[in-house]
Amino acid sequence: MTDDQKKTFVIKGIGVSPGIVIGRAYLFDRQDAQIPFYHLGDPALISAEVKRFRKALRESEKQLLDLKNKLGDLDGDMEPFYIIDVHIMIMRDRKFIDRTVKNIREMSVNAEWAVRMTVDQYREIFDRMEDDYLRERISDIQYAGQRILTNLVGKKRTAVDMGEGVIIIAADLSPADTAQLKIDKVLGFATDVGGKTSHTAIVARSMAIPAVLGLENITRAVLTHDDIIIDGSAGVVIVHPDPEIRKRYEGKKRLYEKDQNDLLECARLPAVTKDHYTVEIGGNIEFIEEIPSAILHGADGIGLYRTEFIYINREQPPDEEDHLANYRSVVGVKGLSWATIRTFDLGGDKFFPDKKLSRELNPQLGLRAIRFCLKEVELFKVQLRAILRSSVQGKLRIMFPMISGIEEIREAKRIFMEVKNDLLADGTELGKEIEIGIMIEVPSAVIVAEELAKEVDFFSIGTNDLIQYVLAIDRINERVTYLYEPLHPAVLRLIKQVVDVGHKAGIRVAMCGEMAGEPIYTMILLGLELDELSMNPLAIPRVKKIIRGVTLKESKALLNNVMALSSASDIRSFVGAAMRKRFPEDFPVNGS
Repeated sequence: MTDDQKKTFVIKGIGVSPGIVIGRAYLFDRQDAQIPFYHLGDPALISAEVKRFRKALRESEKQLLDLKNKLGDLDGDMEPFYIIDVHIMIMRDRKFIDRTVKNIREMSVNAEWAVRMTVDQYREIFDRMEDDYLRERISDIQYAGQRILTNLVGKKRTAVDMGEGVIIIAADLSPADTAQLKIDKVLGFATDVGGKTSHTAIVARSMAIPAVLGLENITRAVLTHDDIIIDGSAGVVIVHPDPEIRKRYEGKKRLYEKDQNDLLECARLPAVTKDHYTVEIGGNIEFIEEIPSAILHGADGIGLYRTEFIYINREQPPDEEDHLANYRSVVGVKGLSWATIRTFDLGGDKFFPDKKLSRELNPQLGLRAIRFCLKEVELFKVQLRAILRSSVQGKLRIMFPMISGIEEIREAKRIFMEVKNDLLADGTELGKEIEIGIMIEVPSAVIVAEELAKEVDFFSIGTNDLIQYVLAIDRINERVTYLYEPLHPAVLRLIKQVVDVGHKAGIRVAMCGEMAGEPIYTMILLGLELDELSMNPLAIPRVKKIIRGVTLKESKALLNNVMALSSASDIRSFVGAAMRKRFPEDFPVNGS
């Protein structure tokens, strides 16, 4: 079936990163994630690529025959031999071979990509079979394809090379997966699972890449090289768009990009209300490459640098110099007034090289974040030394995640001071402006906030985890995303309690969770009198626009009305109506 004969269909999911992208799909699979892709510009290369494919076939078959010989006599158990024979038959199958050669010749692509396309085409056929047993036999073709690919790619593997820009289709993407991707080649993301606060969503927003998650079966519906459209604002993916739909979305894409450019014109203006209340605006980043985007979109400083990604794709944890190289690229950057470095939040859904340490029954409630740091003290000290050494370059804030009680922050500070004194004793020059803060993301931290405020210079509210723990939902489980409600009265009351306690103690209170970057919540957060809002850079211009367009007085009036309501649905309706009335161009009736 040719592209123009394929039926157009729409899959609805959760829009987690705004924008529209039109392109070709790349079906990401961890098992063959590092398959290179390139066009064969010179027709003379096609014959050489076909020969390379046939050589890989011969090598694969020889390996399987050798395996059969090594197995020898298995006491009458012939099942392994039958399976190996099936895989050999696939590699000898004329249709399998001809289809792959056809892909090389007609698509002018390398042999690895051609094999991948062939396996995908077989999967599409097998998915239509009604018999469960036959449908499951696609695994044999996938195994045979994987062995051929292994022989084509070789043992040396690098980051995924996808050639020109593609849209990543995946069941899910872990931090390790996204680290393998050449992110500058990615146009968009679409995954079976995930929600607004999942890892993929955060990366997509940080990199301004349109994304729709929680699509349930996108990996079963899309093949590599299919034409698709992602509308990250509406939360839809359009597969095999017909010419009329494509033209319509090309127009929508132009309008969206024009709107973003218009917003950027005022991005560098201060976030000051009409009655002169100033809010500091920070940018949340995971990679140092995001800093130019943070500056472009109007960040005053880095409000959250997630350092977990320094640990990705390493056989061994990073050493002090690895850490220092990253922090020197963040602290004291021209155009940014400060940098907040969060110590590593490993564990839970975060990546760590040692799989034994992350294998837990309930990782979100297990050994993660500050708990992990205080257990693996030497790892912790390595990071702290590098952070402190970078402080000489500019204003630095260090932040400890997931503090649940006074003992944890006191122990973290003790280790911090031990490392600091060791550095000073060695004659290492350190910065004078180092502030210590904690993430408020566990309900117990809210309850004992008065005691915690005596120990630190600032609070930063991590709404992603706070909402998860307060409402008892798994924020990366798409089945319960409907319960993830930042405007739940319990959440708002906890945030207000933290702000009130912090201000009474004379310390600043920031918010660095995803809630801070949602424009629909901006007036509520203003009414709560937060000192700093830190968010993905793409969200900054619109949030600034709203701050500059209102007064603190009217924001507090809105908050007072909201706090009198008892249900999340009533609050959402009330806030939505108020924001649509106040900013009709930013919140149309059919929008969020």
